[in-house]
Amino acid sequence: MSNKLAEIIKNITRDQRIFIQGAAMTPKFLVDAMCQDYKRMSNIEIIHLHTEGEALYTQDPYRDTFHINSFFVGGNVRNCINLGFGGYIPIFLSEVHLLFQRNKLPIDVALIQVSPPDKHGYCSLGSSVDVTLAAIESAKVVIAQINENVPRTHGDGIIHISQINYSVYHNHPIYQATTKSATVIEEQIGKHVASLVEDGATLQMGIGGIPNVVLANLTNHKDLGIHTEMFSDGILPLIKSGVINGKYKKLKPGKIVSCFAMGTQELYDFMDDNPSVHMKEASYTNNTGLIRMNPKVTAINSAIEIDLTGQICADTIGQYQYSGVGGQMDFIRGASLSEGGKAIIALPSITKNGVSKIVPFLKEGAGVTTTRAHVHYIATEYGVVDLFGLNLKQRANALISIAHPDHREALDRAAFERFNEKF
Repeated sequence: MSNKLAEIIKNITRDQRIFIQGAAMTPKFLVDAMCQDYKRMSNIEIIHLHTEGEALYTQDPYRDTFHINSFFVGGNVRNCINLGFGGYIPIFLSEVHLLFQRNKLPIDVALIQVSPPDKHGYCSLGSSVDVTLAAIESAKVVIAQINENVPRTHGDGIIHISQINYSVYHNHPIYQATTKSATVIEEQIGKHVASLVEDGATLQMGIGGIPNVVLANLTNHKDLGIHTEMFSDGILPLIKSGVINGKYKKLKPGKIVSCFAMGTQELYDFMDDNPSVHMKEASYTNNTGLIRMNPKVTAINSAIEIDLTGQICADTIGQYQYSGVGGQMDFIRGASLSEGGKAIIALPSITKNGVSKIVPFLKEGAGVTTTRAHVHYIATEYGVVDLFGLNLKQRANALISIAHPDHREALDRAAFERFNEKF
C-alpha cells in the first residue's frame, strides 16, 4: 500500500458507517486497502447495494472488525449475512436515499470510483449512480478511486473534484458481466414475454437469460423506449437497428434512462460520453409517479416462487435471504398505472431440481416481494396468464394452467382443499 493510500485509509477508524458504491463501479482498490488495515479499526459498519468482486470484509479475519448491513444481498455477501455475521435492510430501491437524507443512516465515509476530472474539474460516477449521489451528499468524508477506465456518463452522476475529500489514482478495467447462453426453458419464456410487448412500449428489464431472449425477439418492433433500473448489452443491437429510439416516451423522449448498468466493455464504450444515455438517481428512475408517465410501460421481473393466490417471493428462499426487494415493486406499480402498461413476472415453472415454483403456499419465512393485489401477468415456459381482476379461485386455476404438468395434479388438490371447490 502506498504511503498516500495508507494515510487516506486512516480516515476509517472505529465506530463508523462506511458506504461502498456498487455494481461495476465497486471501488475494489479502496475496499481491499481498508481491509488490509483492519487491525487499526473496530466496529465498522459497511452499507451498500449489490457490489461486485470479492468482499473481503465478509471473510475471516476481517469480519470481526467489519459488519455488513446491506440494502441488497449479492452472491459475494450472501453466506455472511445468512450465517448471522451481517444484516439485510428490506427497502425499495426508490427509498434508499431517504435513509441518508433523513439521517436514519448517517454516513461517515463514502468509498466511490470515478472518472478523472475533466478540464472543468468534474468527475463521473460512471455506470452506477443509483444511491451513490445521495450517499456522497450525506457523507462526512468522500474517498474516491480515480480510474480512467470509468465511462463518463451523462445525467445525474457528475460531481466536482471539490466534493471529494481524498483521492487516489488507480487504473484497472472495471467489472464486466457476461451472460450465459439462454436455456431452452428461458428461450420459451422469453418468446412468451416478447409477445406481450407492443410497438411504442417503454421497457424495464434486467440482465440474464430471459431478458436477453425477450430483447432478441423484438427485432421487428418499432419505436421502443428504455426507462429502467438497470440495463446490459442486450439492448445494444436494438439501439443500432433503430428499434429502440424512445420516440414515444413522455419522460426524456429519445433518452435511455437508468440508474446503473453492467455488462461488457462494449456496453461501457457505448455509454461513454453518449448524450442519449442518462444515468439518473434511483429516486428518479424508480419513482412510480415518473415511471407511469411513459406509455405502455412493460416491466419484466423475476420470482423465486409464487403461491396460488399470486403472492410473489423474489428475494428469499424460505428464511434464507437470497437477494433483495430492489426495484421490483417500484416498476410493477409504475407499469400497472401506465397507460397501456404491463407488469410481468417471468419464471421457469420448476427449479433445476424439478421442484415447482408455483406452490400452494410460500415457504415458511419467505418474504412477499410483490403482493397479490399488485401482480398482473405471470409467464412460464407453458404460457402467460393475467391475474388482474381474477378472484382467488380463478387465479389458482390460471396459475395451474402454466405450472409444470408433473405438478398440476398436486396443485389441483391443494386448490380444492383450500377453496373447497373443484375447478
